[in-house]
Amino acid sequence: MNVFPDAGPTIGVEEEFFLTDPVSGELVALNRQVVDAAATFGVDVGLELSPAQVETATPVCHSMREVRDRVVELRAVTAAAALQVGARLLAVGVPVAGAPLGRVTDTPRYRRMAREYGALITGQEVSGCHVHVGVPDREIAVRVSNHLRPWLPVLLGLTANSAVHHGRDTGFASWRAVRTSRWPCSGPPPVWTSAAEYDATVARMIDCGTVLDERMVYWDIRPSTHVPTLEVRISDVPATANETALLAAVVRALVSASLRKVHAGEPAPQVPDQVLRMASFRAAREGLTGQWLDPATGRLVPPAHLLNRLLKQLRPELEAFGEYPRVAKLLARQLGSGNGAAWQRAVWRERQDVPDLVASIAHRTLADSQPDLPAPRPLTA
Repeated sequence: MNVFPDAGPTIGVEEEFFLTDPVSGELVALNRQVVDAAATFGVDVGLELSPAQVETATPVCHSMREVRDRVVELRAVTAAAALQVGARLLAVGVPVAGAPLGRVTDTPRYRRMAREYGALITGQEVSGCHVHVGVPDREIAVRVSNHLRPWLPVLLGLTANSAVHHGRDTGFASWRAVRTSRWPCSGPPPVWTSAAEYDATVARMIDCGTVLDERMVYWDIRPSTHVPTLEVRISDVPATANETALLAAVVRALVSASLRKVHAGEPAPQVPDQVLRMASFRAAREGLTGQWLDPATGRLVPPAHLLNRLLKQLRPELEAFGEYPRVAKLLARQLGSGNGAAWQRAVWRERQDVPDLVASIAHRTLADSQPDLPAPRPLTA
């Protein structure tokens, strides 16, 4: 059954960023000023939970290349807006320096969240990437989620970008994933029998006060609350635009392949929640190093083993979209050179200097749009 034309389902990406002092790397509460400055460039940038965070969102895209182009543009404009108000834009999953701000952006919803959940909210301070892929309806969305969920830990390990937190190596490639796991509505979702079951579960969580509303459902994959898409939200914000484009292409191919299985009546893999949580823990700790837990076998395997299996499984989809060569090349490059977490650790272990690390992260945030520029040196006070 031809669920979509060869161009594939639509795709969109949301990225969250931290705003920091250009030298110290400490968080600065300037998100409203950055939003206003970005508006002068004709770009809508959104407020986030922390006053030291902003969020960008691409328009609806139809290809990996289009996603990359839009992400490059949004990162460049948002970084320029941050610079105008005396801040630096960092694509990193957790703050790398300084103390937590300990407060939320001043909006009615965020104030209520802080009142209800205290330090769990005020100490959240994490930046992720949410990939939206178009699906026909919510019923299809939850069934596709069932097929896609075994691959969620792989997506986390691929994009891990939060190894250093407040001036120390956490021992994890994605400390953001560890911090978000404190929520009862986080991590891999259950296997759903229907959209009605999903909606009833969310309604119970709201009724008992576990969450305020559907937007606070932080499962790694969920039907979107505001657009007709399936939203995959397990990943740290990637270090570079190319990594974001790679993630988006892989997620879209996974959704497309899962759609075909749904329409063919193929049952979804019944991987227990606890197995997926263990696999996500391994991926968060190891990144692209060490070994991952294979949810299908329960055995530890090298990351390349699962990534190559994923690439082989998705090859028909990626070839139909004309994206297989690019995805294969970027995957190989990332396995060879490392993700954001690996780069953070390399810089940190060499010098253990916060300004150096901040400069490196800021450079990688924009590196794909400025390939010929040398890495910036830390600014001096």
